[in-house]
Amino acid sequence: QVQVVESGGGLVQPGGFLRLSCVASGSIFSIDVMGWYRQAPGKQRELVASITEGGSTVVANSVKGRFTISRDNAKSTVALQMSSLKPEDTAVYYCNAHNVLGNSWGPGTQVTVSS
Repeated sequence: QVQVVESGGGLVQPGGFLRLSCVASGSIFSIDVMGWYRQAPGKQRELVASITEGGSTVVANSVKGRFTISRDNAKSTVALQMSSLKPEDTAVYYCNAHNVLGNSWGPGTQVTVSS
């Protein structure tokens, strides 16, 4: 089993920046992909960005050029650096860790972009 916990959400003005962090524990040796998803009120959960153990990334078009995902395999952490934030980025952001047993999700962290 893998457990993941997010941190770093909050309230930020449009154009601002935030950094989300996620740490995995448990059966971390088997994690291949880690990623960030978000879910806005009334919408489905969507992929924001993901990164493999080797460093290959997938980034949603809606955040490309504004968000950067990074990973520290030695510390079992993944981070999401968010800049030029927009009100439409407001959502609960979830960290995900995938291994052969399936997906593990964190409880989520709220990001609110508002003036």
